[in-house]
Amino acid sequence: MRWLVGWSSTSTRLRSGGFGGSLDAGPPGADGYGDFSGQGGASYGSGGRDGETLQPVGSQPLWGDPDPLWAVGDWRPDEVRVVTADPETRIAVLGTCAATDEQLKVALFAAKGGALRHLTAWAGSYTAVVQVGRRITVAGDLAGARPVFHTPWAGGTAYATAALPLADLIEANLDIGHLAALLAAPDVPEALQDSTPYAGVRRVPPGHALTLRAGAREIAGYEQTASLAVAAPAVDAHRAIEGVRDALVEAVRARLAAPRHVPGVEADPGPVPGMGPAERRAARGMPVPGIGADLSGGSGSATLALLAAGLPGLPGTVLGHGTGAGERLLAVTFNDLATRGREAEIERAGALAANPRLHHVVVAGGEEALPFVDLEGPLTDEPGPSLVSAARHRARLAAGSADHFTGHGARQVLDAHPARLADLLMDRRRRHLLRPVAALTKADGSVLVPGRVYGAARRLARTPYRAGIEESADRLLRRRFDEPAGAVGASLAALTWARPGPAARWLTGEALAEVSVRLSEAATRPGPGSGQRPGDFRARAALFRYAADLRVLEQAAEVRFQRLHAPFLDNQVVRACRALPEALRVQPGARAAILRTVLEGAGVPELPSGWGTPSHAESTAALRAGLRVGVDHLVQLFDTPLLAQAGLVEARVVRKALRATAEGEPLPVDGLSELVSTELWLRRLLSRRGTCWTGTPARQRAVPTGSVVPQQGALGAGRRG
Repeated sequence: MRWLVGWSSTSTRLRSGGFGGSLDAGPPGADGYGDFSGQGGASYGSGGRDGETLQPVGSQPLWGDPDPLWAVGDWRPDEVRVVTADPETRIAVLGTCAATDEQLKVALFAAKGGALRHLTAWAGSYTAVVQVGRRITVAGDLAGARPVFHTPWAGGTAYATAALPLADLIEANLDIGHLAALLAAPDVPEALQDSTPYAGVRRVPPGHALTLRAGAREIAGYEQTASLAVAAPAVDAHRAIEGVRDALVEAVRARLAAPRHVPGVEADPGPVPGMGPAERRAARGMPVPGIGADLSGGSGSATLALLAAGLPGLPGTVLGHGTGAGERLLAVTFNDLATRGREAEIERAGALAANPRLHHVVVAGGEEALPFVDLEGPLTDEPGPSLVSAARHRARLAAGSADHFTGHGARQVLDAHPARLADLLMDRRRRHLLRPVAALTKADGSVLVPGRVYGAARRLARTPYRAGIEESADRLLRRRFDEPAGAVGASLAALTWARPGPAARWLTGEALAEVSVRLSEAATRPGPGSGQRPGDFRARAALFRYAADLRVLEQAAEVRFQRLHAPFLDNQVVRACRALPEALRVQPGARAAILRTVLEGAGVPELPSGWGTPSHAESTAALRAGLRVGVDHLVQLFDTPLLAQAGLVEARVVRKALRATAEGEPLPVDGLSELVSTELWLRRLLSRRGTCWTGTPARQRAVPTGSVVPQQGALGAGRRG
């Protein structure tokens, strides 16, 4: 786990301590690895508030008083850069960033004049912090994969790229209202607003930057959104796809050009009889040195694997662009032996891996690797539905490389959300609806489909933002969760401004009423969707939610010394994908066709048959299979659940739903995964000891035992902390 933290205050008496340590050394701690345990570690220097030493555990200071900044966790030396123009003007960039020091300096002076978009325009995935005098600016990313959090503290504002350290800093209680909104309406920004699971800790929206001036905070957007009043300008499809290709190539190149990291060198105990370096790394659960990628058979991961392998036609990436002569990219395919239906996908992965520049490894997983079966894992910053499948992903990633590409996010940035059909109607481009509606008609087999889809899209196009949010609030209050089945039903349900989440049907009336009030209040004031087109708004919200859960997955399935790279969520790739014409996006098979064109432009003309076949059904099948295997343990988990103590669910109702789904009833299994994940996260949070900060013995961790979960019926009290 890696994060940065700092603060801005009106006072100059808040001292962070002197400098010490080295960016080349790993963070202190029992295992040399930064996490949220609060155990082990040390601080650099001394000083603080009221005689208290205050430092993040395992921190590396980037600059000091009066507005200090630290990097915390297992950052690599090349992932932390600080460029200084003068003692009061500097920029820190943490993560993988392709910008040169000279480019950082140019952007620093642009930010000094108020231009923030420059801080997000380089290839890679990173967080930029600019200090100009007493003004601090922290830029979040467009997808939300690298969020920024803030909280009032000591007469000013503290900020971080993780929420739990700030909760520890202010000794926050749990925000039960946020958890209710997360379960009832996870894809609705108006329900979540800027809250986090910790009372008093706030989130900066994606596409925005946090600016602090002597403690006072301001949040401003740096990216334009599609306007409801003005039609999007016509974009040439060929040129837009070229932009996607260039952005992906630069994103991959940024990772390949970074210094190579050999995991475990610092902790290698030396020769062990009968074991070589590779065996010693494997025994300690460390990845293989070099560059690797997922090769699931899907178009997203395959595109990145082929680009990273440096196939002919990709400028400057012969044999991996600095990966070493003769080195092959390690391509990892997960073969789920416990479920069926992925045989064709595995065959496509094998056909792709036949290239001599790929070394193919197949990781087989049985029942032990199904979701819901192995629920052990570390505490993550926030809850997320991916917690139930973290062990499954960890098994795959353990066979990967020190730098591992994943295709996560390709579907969210390239595919068209069904609500985009309403955007096309608003622009009077009805003919572009013919092919997607025809595909839905073929899948359903009913001649009534075109009229139903067109009617729903037309209704959404004519529904104001405020009315759509009020309708969603009413659905929660009246417990209206029934939706049509099948692909057509899912598309019709998505043709709304907002909709309840799959777990909402199992929440208590009190919890749903709380979220309904949140939505009703949001409808009375300008919100994130005001002035936006419904399709563009829903697509952005879906991307934000996916990126947030991917961040949870990265923490839960983390392999020591490994870096996961998701280039599809990079700022420049997200921007390039947003430039794709809506008329192109909505066509069936658009993602596969776009990525095929990207690879052709990069010198990969031949792809296996079946390229781009969707695989939604297989993931749902794995969830249902895992639920059947682990139902007894899950029922025990909800014997005395913390969610019930918080007033969010009734334990009896959830246990009944778990058993019914395991027996084959068609209940939304993704909603059950959200309930189980949130319960797991609460239990891990309560069992946690220690804090993210050094200090006097009086300093406590966040959400202390005894005041975390309110008694049943005290939902509002828990929310207010």
